[in-house]
Amino acid sequence: MSDAAKLDLRGLGPAGVLAAIWLIAPAALGFTLLASLSAASDWLTSLGSGGPIVFAAIFAVTCGFGLLPTYAQAVLGGWVFGVAIGLPAALVGFVGGSLIGWCIARIVSRRSVEQAIERHTEASVIRTALVGRGFWKTLGIVSLLRIPPNSPFALTNLALAACGVRLPAYLLGTLIGMTPRTAVVIIVAAAAAASGAKDLQSFIADGPGLWVFIGGVVVLIIVLMIIASIAKRALKRIQQS
Repeated sequence: MSDAAKLDLRGLGPAGVLAAIWLIAPAALGFTLLASLSAASDWLTSLGSGGPIVFAAIFAVTCGFGLLPTYAQAVLGGWVFGVAIGLPAALVGFVGGSLIGWCIARIVSRRSVEQAIERHTEASVIRTALVGRGFWKTLGIVSLLRIPPNSPFALTNLALAACGVRLPAYLLGTLIGMTPRTAVVIIVAAAAAASGAKDLQSFIADGPGLWVFIGGVVVLIIVLMIIASIAKRALKRIQQS
């Protein structure tokens, strides 16, 4: 394990508590949302033309406060609104959520995370690579950090804000980096909803069948892994330059 990964959460004060909450809550509540997909879909549909606006607002608040993961809400957006409306609404949602998360992290972390980073050589090097090379280099690194599907949204908000990443590069990098993976999830969810299924359970039971569903999930994972691999190699080249 690297020095950067050994930062003791106990020494981070409130930021450590926030990190622990943002690590656990989205994972647990994300499965709850997917299990309640039918009820959430019916409610958003009942709102008519205001549905996408409400969806984007709830998306921003829940992911910004670290309550729901972006992937589960992207599934909901694609399922209810399709690609043409669901994708723009999701983009507004996670950019708004990243702004909320940045503000919370800057208030809570204060100097505790920066001081912890300064005590670890490797972490200091990473921070310098992230914020010490100008707007465009920072934008590129933030974008690449956001691409991998295993990059936790709320924790990444905390880390980037605590490291002192400026807001313009942070928001634009979030938009650029998260759009590909969000688009993939929304396209898959919209295709599943087009089958006429009421929720994921009925899609598996009455749709193409369990094995076809599993195959689709495997393909989705492979696509996201390829995207993540490309981002990882690009990020490594930037850090070495």
